[in-house]
Amino acid sequence: MALAALVLTGCSGSPKPSESADPTGSADACAQAAAPGSYTDGVKVDGEVGKPAKVTVDKSKKVGEVQRTVVSEGDGEKVAEGDYIAYAMSAFDSKTGDHLGDLGYKEGELLPQNALANQALAEAIGCATIGTRVAFALPAAEGADSQLYIIDVLDKVPTAAWGEKQKPVDGMPTVKLAKDGEPDVDVPSGDAPKELTISVLKEGDGPEVADGDTTLLQYYGVDWKDGKSFDSSWSKGAPYAAPGNTYVPGFVQALAGQKVGSQVLVVIPPALAYGEDPEAHELGGKTLVFVIDILATQHAPAGQ
Repeated sequence: MALAALVLTGCSGSPKPSESADPTGSADACAQAAAPGSYTDGVKVDGEVGKPAKVTVDKSKKVGEVQRTVVSEGDGEKVAEGDYIAYAMSAFDSKTGDHLGDLGYKEGELLPQNALANQALAEAIGCATIGTRVAFALPAAEGADSQLYIIDVLDKVPTAAWGEKQKPVDGMPTVKLAKDGEPDVDVPSGDAPKELTISVLKEGDGPEVADGDTTLLQYYGVDWKDGKSFDSSWSKGAPYAAPGNTYVPGFVQALAGQKVGSQVLVVIPPALAYGEDPEAHELGGKTLVFVIDILATQHAPAGQ
């Protein structure tokens, strides 16, 4: 399937991002959207929004430039700066109309994206409203054939956990949330737990995180000893996703089986974090506390 051009692959595999792409994108969504063209205007699209599309193309037309035509307009909110958008798409041979594949119509198949920070998606769905379906075409480039996508703008995804509040666990750090959802952590006095300790602060209603998933999340990390934050996605202004959830073992265990929409508090002993040796890593020998908001998860393809 020729879908990679529209899929933002995410960040590096470290537990904390060393660099962050522009987390906001452009405020002028309509200026980023591609204009209609004779090719996309001539595509006939069948099927409901939210289900894979079928198309008939005008074989006399060619894709000479990037172009987008709104097939049907949704009645939801307009895609705006900073929004993370859940979307799905069907890919077709632009010359014959042959169906190449679908992505995002099944649960856990495609992560939402900050659409306006991704050039191709901004051209495809900038200025669109939730529930909109567009025909989007890319011209041939660098040896790749021209491409046709039918893209459905499915939903706006919150950037903080939205699940139902759960009863706090005694002895664990306490967490207070700002209006935007950013946590503040108060570590109790006394010795840290010797074992991995997990508490679900909010329980979501989405799919469960499975082994090998890539999970979109917010995180806030604190050193148990001094209570100071050493790293946070919130401070970088954007949620984070490491391909295959390649975090320290305790972090991965805290994610396992949790539902999208949940907020998880975890205390990780050194052996399941960065080891016991403070000379091997700046966080070596430290017990770490994380508050993790699980925003979405993408399951690993079958066989991987």
